Amino acid sequence: MVLPDVVESEFMLDEVLTRPSTALVEMMARLDGDIMILGAGGKMGPSLAILAKRASAMARVDRKVYAVSRFSDPGAREGLEKEGVLVLPSDLLNPGDVASLPWAKNVIFMAGRKFGVQGSEPTTWMINVVVPRLVADHFRGSRTVVFSTGCVYPLVSAATGGSRETDEPGPVGEYATSCLGRERVFEWHAGEMETPTLQFRLNYAVDLRYGILVDIARKVWEEEPVDLSVNSFNCIWQGDANERALRCLEHTTIPSNVLNVTGGELLRVDEVAERFGEFLGKAPSFVGSDKDRAYLANAEKSMKLFGKPNVDTDRLINWVADWIRRGGTLHDKPTLFQVTDGDFSKKDV
Repeated sequence: MVLPDVVESEFMLDEVLTRPSTALVEMMARLDGDIMILGAGGKMGPSLAILAKRASAMARVDRKVYAVSRFSDPGAREGLEKEGVLVLPSDLLNPGDVASLPWAKNVIFMAGRKFGVQGSEPTTWMINVVVPRLVADHFRGSRTVVFSTGCVYPLVSAATGGSRETDEPGPVGEYATSCLGRERVFEWHAGEMETPTLQFRLNYAVDLRYGILVDIARKVWEEEPVDLSVNSFNCIWQGDANERALRCLEHTTIPSNVLNVTGGELLRVDEVAERFGEFLGKAPSFVGSDKDRAYLANAEKSMKLFGKPNVDTDRLINWVADWIRRGGTLHDKPTLFQVTDGDFSKKDV
């Protein structure tokens, strides 16, 4: 895949995000059935749906790609329809809406709730646990890739190399616990209802408009102190995360499978901030004491399945730094990677 040295506009960014690799096109040629993407109106859903449609077209497969969401942003809906994605406005909390969806052989489940948990925990549990039950019942037998999070693991030291798929869960707080609940619901359906499933434990996807690298770069650019209370992290280019999610449709199993998805290295916050400082001409400052505890994942298993990400860390850091320097569009969607007590209602960490 040919990649640019810099990403000059949002149009170019969206094109790069949805550019299929040869491996994905070949997989789409092998895959049978339509694709249903549930919760497609979030940060990653629109680009994933368009990537699926473009890869199918390049594979010369006449496949329906459905995008399901409430679609509160009409622009997202229009962009999907322009690409030939079939948009189905739906509230997945409504059993009638779920029951009205067409059955599809392949399902990507992206619906979930993270921020704003404090004070509205019942809604979080409804979205993260009850919706999966409705969906799993309706799509019984479908190959199902379930977006999850590395937060279901306990916090670990960088010296461990990150949590592995065989490690016992240790969620902290209501959000992480509800995410483990989501996994357990789909896990039960995989075994009892013979639904091939893979739990897609993702750590920090990066789009140039948001993501952990953007969080750090913005602090450096705006001359605000970078928090070192969490000293290490994983991340992966959103385009690579989307591609791996689609390719995981070939790796769903009964009983359900688990896969960590992130980049192949653990990055240090201070070192990344220094690199941004060199590019942006700003000397980073720091605050907070190093606790050496973070949500870190070992991605060796996914690397063996899919190889290294198409966009490596050096290129991704350069893209983000250039985007910040140019004044590129940014979304107010912080990762809150500094949170270690499970309370993701904090906005100023």
